[in-house]
Amino acid sequence: MSVDVSGSSKAKSEPNVVPLCDILLVLLIIFMIVTPMIQKGANVTLPEAKYVASQPDPSQMLTVYVKKNGEVFLDDRKVDDLGKLGQMILDTMEEMQRVEKKVLMKADLDASYGGVVDVMNAIKNAQIEIIGLVTEQKTSTLE
Repeated sequence: MSVDVSGSSKAKSEPNVVPLCDILLVLLIIFMIVTPMIQKGANVTLPEAKYVASQPDPSQMLTVYVKKNGEVFLDDRKVDDLGKLGQMILDTMEEMQRVEKKVLMKADLDASYGGVVDVMNAIKNAQIEIIGLVTEQKTSTLE
């Protein structure tokens, strides 16, 4: 409380925002640390390419993963029947209200070529216009 010249006491009407700022700062730091650790989708070892075009943000597009053991995932959902992949993609695009029919595809380095082609055929059967193949930038300069 503060005392004025006349001797009467007044209560401060200003809120103390320092504890609020401390809490917000701690929450911001927690989110900055945790967010990069959250990975959506399946883990695959991508092949490396010397010339890699700029790639769109995977969080903004549907991604199909092909693992080396032949498992197929649509984002974080496992696809049990390859024949249903196209319908799953179309349903998800409808939920997300996507007009452009574009899908990213990440295939494991050791995935079978035939399995990758089968997944691409299933995607094309759903009338998907563009399939983007995602690779890693080649780090070594030796060929």
